[in-house]
Amino acid sequence: MAALAVVTGAFSYSGGVIAQRLLERGDEVVTLSRQAPPPGHPLAGQIRQERLQFTDEAGLARDLAGADVLFNTYWIRFAHGGTTFADAVENSRRLFHAARSANVGRVVHLSVTNASAGSPFAYFRGKAAVEHALADTTSEYAVIRPSLVFGGRQEILINNMAWLLRRLPVYAVPGDGRYRVQPVSVDDVADRAVAAAARSGPSVEDAAGPERYTFNEFLTVLQRALGTRTRLLHLPPAAVGALGAMLGRLLRDVVITGEELGALTSELLVSPHPATGSRSFAEWLPGQSEWLGRRYANELQRNWRSAS
Repeated sequence: MAALAVVTGAFSYSGGVIAQRLLERGDEVVTLSRQAPPPGHPLAGQIRQERLQFTDEAGLARDLAGADVLFNTYWIRFAHGGTTFADAVENSRRLFHAARSANVGRVVHLSVTNASAGSPFAYFRGKAAVEHALADTTSEYAVIRPSLVFGGRQEILINNMAWLLRRLPVYAVPGDGRYRVQPVSVDDVADRAVAAAARSGPSVEDAAGPERYTFNEFLTVLQRALGTRTRLLHLPPAAVGALGAMLGRLLRDVVITGEELGALTSELLVSPHPATGSRSFAEWLPGQSEWLGRRYANELQRNWRSAS
């Protein structure tokens, strides 16, 4: 029997892959999205869209009415335009309350590895606060905590690393580059989210791939796939942050934040648990050189533009 699923941000990255999985198995999908789909988006016309807004909780509940499951991918990568992490936490709380008012059967929420109320980084503290707000709202929930997500042309961070490796003679690496990352395929994340929707009761699980690399190794694997010979230059994280800020002004974007550098060098993008994903980053890479890093993906233009 087909289910009715609501996905926040189905025209963005992970939400889009989740929505596609649901359509493939015959579910009806509605998206709550802050923006209209970009031209040519494969989901445009296949799913119904309602505007994701947080000022009218009763309106949110109406948009969620009849849903069997809510897949929530809403979050912000950094504070911008007057919206802070605290605002994003409160917005998430309102969404969960609306889902409860609408009698949504289950909520599957995407968080991040190593979310913690005691984290030195506001991003990870905020993610933990959202998890807590969800648990306070319903016992029918699943939290999926992805590490460093790769795969698909909506990806931003790894695409922009590739863009820099293609264009710069020197790539600035924060610190010694020996800290680890654990990439996970967006397809593995979507598979775990959809599977979690079928379970009952509360659960929290990491979504992390089968490979762990030092950051130096990760960049080297990426370089080989792209065929570039950019020199890796190790600098203090603060210097890398300053260079990123300068580049951001040129690109009219936020390239990297101090929090992201801190999380990277603190190995927060590595799961403390056994790998749950099966798709290999090294095996995925070789077939992507035709498009990966060819064009810069502007975060502000893509995720902060006004809805139309």
